[in-house]
Amino acid sequence: MKTFKNINLVLILLCFSFSYAQQTPAKDQAMDFAIVGATAHIGNGTVIDNSLIIVSNGKITRVLDNSQPNAVTLQAMDIIDAKGKHVYPGFIVANGTLGLVEVDAVKASNDLSELGTFNPHIRSIIAYNAESKIVESMRPNGVLLGQVVPRSGRITGTSSVVQYDAWNWEDAAIKTDNGLHVNWPNSFSRGRWWLGEDPGLKPNKNYSKQVKELDNYFKEAKSYNNGSTKDVHLPFEGMAGVFDGTKRLYISANDEKGITDAVNFAKSHGISNITIVGAYEAGNMTEFLKQNNISVFLRRVHTRPNAEDDDYDLPFKLAKKLVDAGVLVALEPSGQMERMNSRNLPFYAGTTVAYGLTKEQAVQLITENPAKILGIDDMYGTLEEGKSATLFISEGDALDMRTNKVMHAFIDGRKLSLETHQTELWQRYAKKYGVED
Repeated sequence: MKTFKNINLVLILLCFSFSYAQQTPAKDQAMDFAIVGATAHIGNGTVIDNSLIIVSNGKITRVLDNSQPNAVTLQAMDIIDAKGKHVYPGFIVANGTLGLVEVDAVKASNDLSELGTFNPHIRSIIAYNAESKIVESMRPNGVLLGQVVPRSGRITGTSSVVQYDAWNWEDAAIKTDNGLHVNWPNSFSRGRWWLGEDPGLKPNKNYSKQVKELDNYFKEAKSYNNGSTKDVHLPFEGMAGVFDGTKRLYISANDEKGITDAVNFAKSHGISNITIVGAYEAGNMTEFLKQNNISVFLRRVHTRPNAEDDDYDLPFKLAKKLVDAGVLVALEPSGQMERMNSRNLPFYAGTTVAYGLTKEQAVQLITENPAKILGIDDMYGTLEEGKSATLFISEGDALDMRTNKVMHAFIDGRKLSLETHQTELWQRYAKKYGVED
């Protein structure tokens, strides 16, 4: 009898776990399909008001203006009537941590950080949880791709790019170990008010020392990788890519001095493939960034100003200032509750429209631009012939939370499930209270 009770308990637990698991990843595209009549936002600034997009074997084979005569036959393929709707490339979350933490308060589900100051050998992709319920909740807003970034230490480790419908991290990976991440020392710090210190900004007395430690580490790593030692040093080996140009160097820095010092530091080590992350004061040094060919992952748009004398709307209009100066810029969601808030990526871009950018420039901030910086623009980021059919169809403007209603979404031509824990709750209570969809 005891054995049967144990078996029943196991079965109940299995049923409970499966009921809360992510949907089974979509099957490979089996039949060609065409999206007809949608307003196509190509992702590079171009718009086709009445488009025809044909997808075969997971790739876009034709992108046409459907209002013009063409000799394309749509026989023997599925037809998606998208008249009055909008089609976009899949949105891309840059500098994100989706899949690394499921429940913040549960230590076993948190793979965000590692012990130690210098961790260039840490590979975030190994810890990526493809079955995360948080990752699943991105798809109904058109967020289909992302960069997975470790956070802790001075050198935090290497990031990878994934797609958000996969069995495991191997299936999810689009580009592994594409960049090394560094947290640049703060040149200023705030006093610890809880210890009775003045909470205002003051110079970081250890700044020069911290920069010197980082400089020495880079020098030692470069010497190791240029040498022929038989002793294996995994952290130094993890640095090799930034010296030979196969990895981009992402440096988190916000103030003018920090950004300037970080760029000059990287250049002094022969590194030119550089992106500044955060870049709060980048608007004051656009010419410097442009001259040094520095791209930017811009801090979350929906935040408050850092300083008392900053414009109240500085976070909202900073993207326009950088774009107007010719700096390659993409949006990133880091900050409080960043994993959950990553689903708001299109609305961050929408806010930049209210503060001066055009709709298509804003779309570029979360499609073509991050694809270029991440090194995946050969296949993702725009709706162009020969590229991956990673795209979605929305009833309205995808940058407006009132009209972003995704009807269909595809990754590599595979039609995705748009059901999530949130949509299940919506349906449950909509029925209870008689709310029409």
